Amino acid sequence: MNNNEACAEYFRGNSAYRRCFSEFEKKWKTYGKVTGIITLKNTSEEERRAIGGILGKTFYENTIRFPFAEFEKGLQYTKFAPVDFEQVLEAYFGRKTLTTQERQKEAERGKADFFETVESYLTECKGPDSIAVSWLQDMFSQKKYGYQTVIREYGRDREKTEKLLKTVGKAILLLEDIRETEEEYPLAVFSAEVSGNPHYFDQGTTGGQLLVHGMCYATEEDYPANAHQWRELLLSNGIVPDNISSIVHIYGLRLQVDGDWHPAYDAFCRRQEPCAVTMENLQELTAVHPTGDRVYIVENEMVFSYLLKHLEQRNVTLLCTSGQLRSAAVKLIPFLLNSGADIYYSGDIDPDGIRIADRLWRKYGDRIHVWRMSEEDYAKSLSEEEIGKISMKKLDAVENPVLRETAREVRKKKKAGYQENILKDLLEDMNRIKPDKTQLKK
Repeated sequence: MNNNEACAEYFRGNSAYRRCFSEFEKKWKTYGKVTGIITLKNTSEEERRAIGGILGKTFYENTIRFPFAEFEKGLQYTKFAPVDFEQVLEAYFGRKTLTTQERQKEAERGKADFFETVESYLTECKGPDSIAVSWLQDMFSQKKYGYQTVIREYGRDREKTEKLLKTVGKAILLLEDIRETEEEYPLAVFSAEVSGNPHYFDQGTTGGQLLVHGMCYATEEDYPANAHQWRELLLSNGIVPDNISSIVHIYGLRLQVDGDWHPAYDAFCRRQEPCAVTMENLQELTAVHPTGDRVYIVENEMVFSYLLKHLEQRNVTLLCTSGQLRSAAVKLIPFLLNSGADIYYSGDIDPDGIRIADRLWRKYGDRIHVWRMSEEDYAKSLSEEEIGKISMKKLDAVENPVLRETAREVRKKKKAGYQENILKDLLEDMNRIKPDKTQLKK
């Protein structure tokens, strides 16, 4: 047994030094050395005598104060000398005596190891360049994008949190595939496929919160402030919370449901009024009848309202998708093409808008006409809204010849173009078409 261990054993066997050593450990953790003033209140005579013996002092008051360094110095005059006080403390408490700074560094190393473990898992799943890996890396380095939620759970149970983060990472990887294929998943089906639990990503669950953080990172959006924004975010990523949330606005379109022309939509057509149609309404859809041989589709609700208000001739069919194509719009498009109509699609001239139009063209061919999304239209629609690097990557796979040229200009200017800036051009195009005077039959 060396001097430090013998010294520690002596003090550990004498209860009069117990409070004293507790204070020594606190000082060491704070400063990493023998420094500061030790204060003990309501001391017993035994404590005062024991401590005074080391210091060479006599204490009379119940509260005693003395420099930590004087106690350490006093030890160097005992039979245990020479002693290393840090080693005495470690032997006394039977554990490594780390300073606050050392503990923080150790904790950070543990967190880094944790994130590296999950990163390695996701890299094995889909390579190092996936959005899920980027999200995880930036989450740790920037302490954002769901970091506080992960660390809260990490503090409770590291193993469970590792499983949680791997599961959410897998969901983000699947979302990349969903965005590429235009498929939509009901939330419960998506949750069950990824985790085995249909409620794993429900709103308010920890898994659901982290999934939203990952979505926001991928689309460079703010975290949703309410349930409406939450639904919109999920829908824009191809996840349908329910059939009611998937909506498309229509004007001038008859719908045949379960073999019969639906009287409600016929009435809207006669009254020349728009209406909202949900995926639930389209479950038994069997055919559609547009007004005329052209169907116009716009991305923005305000554009939809403006065009309807200012159209000189009303015998047209106009749809509004409200951003990304939802399941209701995706279901309608094949029926529209089967009716013999051509579709003219116009969206915002930014990476998301260009990709939507390009996917439609790739899927349905030249019966999908890219409407007012050329280089010239981009110049007219240009805003001051800058496009981030992550969004810009979405332009890499554009195939439509017109959109490919537009994408090249977007890369140069790095700013978004919006439909609201070319409203008169859109309106002029629609008014130029001769009205179809054929009245719709009931």
